[in-house]
Amino acid sequence: MTPTRWGRLDLSLYVITDPILGKGRTHGEIAEAAFAGGAGIVQLRDKGASTEALYRAGLHMQELAERAGAAFVVNDRLDVAQATGAGGAHVGQDDMPAAVARGLLGKDAIVGVSVENGEQAQEAERDGATYVAVGPIYEARGSKADAGPPVGPDAVADIKRHVSVPVVAIGGINHDNAAEVAAAGADGLAVMTAIIAAPDVAEAARRMRCIIDEARSS
Repeated sequence: MTPTRWGRLDLSLYVITDPILGKGRTHGEIAEAAFAGGAGIVQLRDKGASTEALYRAGLHMQELAERAGAAFVVNDRLDVAQATGAGGAHVGQDDMPAAVARGLLGKDAIVGVSVENGEQAQEAERDGATYVAVGPIYEARGSKADAGPPVGPDAVADIKRHVSVPVVAIGGINHDNAAEVAAAGADGLAVMTAIIAAPDVAEAARRMRCIIDEARSS
């Protein structure tokens, strides 16, 4: 786990919210259930929401994170992250550069960066990334229309050879393949559909957390 202003950042189970995949649940409802199930970090992701809606959702999610002793970050929108007091933000290769995000959010903030290869990972680390995320590990259905081809669990080990910051795996991860990804060395598993679309989000999170913990201990 990575040191932060909260103590230790637990990336093991990283849940990403989505209003459509969440089957009508609000971002706050998803976050509260995910934290209850053992998520150490939740990301607010909603490309279609207004700034006001993101702000209000973010305020609520930050309160929930503080109550759970966990972390909350915002996808892309550094302004929303700052305004809500979020732990930080996650940016992609086409978003605000990691160095700029670090400068705006401050030295203690969480700055996550999506990467596709070792070179991008090294650049992200130099620019102050708290962690890097690689994927899609498996075929991602319904969560991201512009996701590239699956890179497989071996991509985790490849990225880890290039950086010292934690590596989060993302894309198509579910209860059937999570153990394989954890065993490949991922410091965190970012999950959407398998948890937020489940009938019981908290229970789906608990099951996923158990799978991750067991895979690491075996």
